[in-house]
Amino acid sequence: MSLLEVVNLRTHFATDRGTVRAVDGVSFTLDDGEVLGLVGESGSGKSVTALSIMRLVREPPGRISADRLVFDGIDLLQAQPQELRALRTARIAIVFQDPMRSLNPVLTIGRQLTETLRRHQGLDAKPAARRAVKLLEMVGIPSAAKRLTAYPHQFSGGMRQRVMIAIALSCNPRILIADEATTALDVTIQAQIVDLVKRLTREMGTAVIWISHDLGLVAGFCDVVNVMYAGRIVEAGPVRDVFQRPSHGYTLGLMSCTPRVDLVGQPLTPIEGLPPNLMEPIRLCPFLPRCRVSVGACASVLPPARAISPGHFASCHADLRAHWRG
Repeated sequence: MSLLEVVNLRTHFATDRGTVRAVDGVSFTLDDGEVLGLVGESGSGKSVTALSIMRLVREPPGRISADRLVFDGIDLLQAQPQELRALRTARIAIVFQDPMRSLNPVLTIGRQLTETLRRHQGLDAKPAARRAVKLLEMVGIPSAAKRLTAYPHQFSGGMRQRVMIAIALSCNPRILIADEATTALDVTIQAQIVDLVKRLTREMGTAVIWISHDLGLVAGFCDVVNVMYAGRIVEAGPVRDVFQRPSHGYTLGLMSCTPRVDLVGQPLTPIEGLPPNLMEPIRLCPFLPRCRVSVGACASVLPPARAISPGHFASCHADLRAHWRG
């Protein structure tokens, strides 16, 4: 049995103008120690998927439903608020994009670390402080004991993100969700954070859901990747298979507008047009108006998910083998 099972997850939001189908039928599984990448442009449903798994979507206006949403044998849709609070951070943790908005600016770093440890681990003040020092050392923050009395504004962006990772990993969670956790950082700090998460998850056996729009980062970090568009997963499979043999027009579009060292000097091909209106029912491929490889069937039949290779699926009518990298 998988650590996390998501089957036909739907998260809709009621608005004055209609219902927004932010996530509309997402399915995937996550195993112990596996690193899963969720990629797609802004508004594709990546973050809402993560928040739905953690049951952090406010209801109403949101409404979460699924055929199956089970973590380690626990039905997350049926779990009571008290049970969900006990799961968050202790067993499923999340790191957001902007640590300055996630950390409380008027509380010290030590207070915010020890609060988690005291609530979920039942530690007294002194053991919690010792554990907090070890956590800061683990994520590479120098003079960790002195830093406990510092405030978030006294840390750089990279250091604040390290603190967020320390808080997320403080209770040895089974799943770590990183929602654009390195987007606001420069390239050097980004690489350090990715290496840190790689090392810590390898040592602790934590499974990871890595949400990003950076295909290069996902290619070098993740085991499997789900490509999301308009609230749906349009292609999924092992990272090497998906990136070497893209089998959906959207995946191909993302790769065509991403700089590559082996194509220096060649112009990038942008994805023209705009995403679909998520308040309107989708009856055909949602990427059809923007797709440059569509075929006749795309205009009449919603493409089912078809197997490309073991574990690799794509919801696309077009044959993209001419675009494969071998």
